[in-house]
Amino acid sequence: MKDFSQLKKNLKRDFSGLKTIRVAILGDTSTQFLAQSLRGLGYDNNLNLEIWEADYSQIERQVYDFSTELYEFKPEIVIVFQSTHKLLGKYNKIQPAQHELFASNELLEIENIYSTLTNNLSTKVIYYNYNEIDDSVYGNYANKTESSFLFQLRKLNYELMVLASKKLNLYLCDLSSIQNQVGKSNFFQPSIYINTEMVLSIDVLPKVAAKTLDLINVLNGMLKKCVILDLDNTTWGGIIGDDGIDNIQIGSLGIGKAFSEFQYWIKKLKNRGIVVAVCSKNTESVAKAPFEKHPDMILRLDDISVFVANWENKADNILQIQKILNIGFDSMVFLDDNPFERNIVRENIPQICVPELPEDPADYLEYLYSLNLFETSSLSTEDKERTKLYQVEAQRVTIQQKFTNEIDFLISLHMLSLIEPFNNFNTPRVAQLSQRSNQFNLRTVRYTESELEKLRISKDYFTYAFTLEDKFGDNGLICAVILKIENSTVLFIDTWFMSCRVLKRGMEDFVLNTIVNFAKENAFTIIKGEYIPTAKNEMVKDHYLNLGFEKQNDNWILNVENHKHRNNYIGIKNNKND
Repeated sequence: MKDFSQLKKNLKRDFSGLKTIRVAILGDTSTQFLAQSLRGLGYDNNLNLEIWEADYSQIERQVYDFSTELYEFKPEIVIVFQSTHKLLGKYNKIQPAQHELFASNELLEIENIYSTLTNNLSTKVIYYNYNEIDDSVYGNYANKTESSFLFQLRKLNYELMVLASKKLNLYLCDLSSIQNQVGKSNFFQPSIYINTEMVLSIDVLPKVAAKTLDLINVLNGMLKKCVILDLDNTTWGGIIGDDGIDNIQIGSLGIGKAFSEFQYWIKKLKNRGIVVAVCSKNTESVAKAPFEKHPDMILRLDDISVFVANWENKADNILQIQKILNIGFDSMVFLDDNPFERNIVRENIPQICVPELPEDPADYLEYLYSLNLFETSSLSTEDKERTKLYQVEAQRVTIQQKFTNEIDFLISLHMLSLIEPFNNFNTPRVAQLSQRSNQFNLRTVRYTESELEKLRISKDYFTYAFTLEDKFGDNGLICAVILKIENSTVLFIDTWFMSCRVLKRGMEDFVLNTIVNFAKENAFTIIKGEYIPTAKNEMVKDHYLNLGFEKQNDNWILNVENHKHRNNYIGIKNNKND
């Protein structure tokens, strides 16, 4: 990780051409160096963070006065940093009889700040939780009395988590965990605080910036979706081909415990929705044997979406895995104990994340924890089924190879799509797909659940959610379209994004037919589309051209009367009980 001086050097670099995100920082202490760290690290993440920073201790004025610079700036993200030291100062000034209500009162103030911001700005709020301070007034008894500051502080952090779970646009950045990692003496330096109002040490600023950028990235669709595992000396100890299934190291004894705990971590990632793949230099039957037969294995074959084991180049095998999963390389993490294999993959696939695993397997997990590779801002029911979805996709790819005629293959799938407006059930998934979709995303507009709920009830918008199922299984919700009434004759495609898992199955034609049918039924004569290029969505730059739209200035125009029904092999599913 770069130190503060290295991040500061980035401020002199050319930010033109990078994605711009407007970020406001509201703090009750000095945040100047934090802003510099965020902007410098943003450059390393290909982001131009346009930062407006309020004077410290101006949070309430900026939030509650709608004529302030904050509202003129119109930030996409607001970072609120209320420090534990100022919190302790407030606690010290109130009467002892009020101490037991301190956390509850603070939570109400935080909720008011959040509600005011989100009700008056189209913004997301990142709130820094509180690092711990034990004022040692009660000693260990502080854990038993609600009058102690430590009790109230821990209660407030807990209540913040509960609040964030209920507020769709509130995200917590965990400063407390950073202090636990680096120690309080490295996190906070009293002499600097007394003289400068800085509560974060220069040395810890890059870690705080990294934790914050993890959230900003995921809110803008930049997240890891897949972990690819080597096997020998990565997933278990030893070499299965040489040592045999009885002698690999795994279980509760010795170094085998490190590999078991590593597998538990991977299993939890899989259960959370991260796709797990295997890329191993091995004979396939030998590589699969521990998954099938070893009693101490935590991971089993049904946890693995794509299993590739042969003696080919690992970079080539990862290319094969990517083709099956159809996700970007920058969404993948490759874990391998061998430095040679890591370098081969880095050189051939520079977009993929390849962590430099420690030599000692006992250190694997602590190192991976520190990287926070799998940040997320949401969790859906479909996440938990993602492994099965990709396993089924691998079956489709295998079957497709047996067909010489693509149409015959599509017909054989017996595809059906349920078409619904956004509702209470599908809105969370639509919001998640909005955050995650990068490649097939025409305008790359991100929506939260609360924003989608407003569109649902607006008379100026019409919404569509599409599912897709076939004889192999249900892909779930895979596409969303938001249509905006521009005037009495023109319908604008505000949003069209789709999961790349269903490309080349005719879904694009099916969706367009649906849009055109809606336009005809409601007397719209023109459908207007727009493509806004990003670093990741080049694959759809000719989307409207391929669908028969004509280019006019910066838009794509389709005359409804001239549209001819586009053939596809997808039937309409009338309801979920069909």
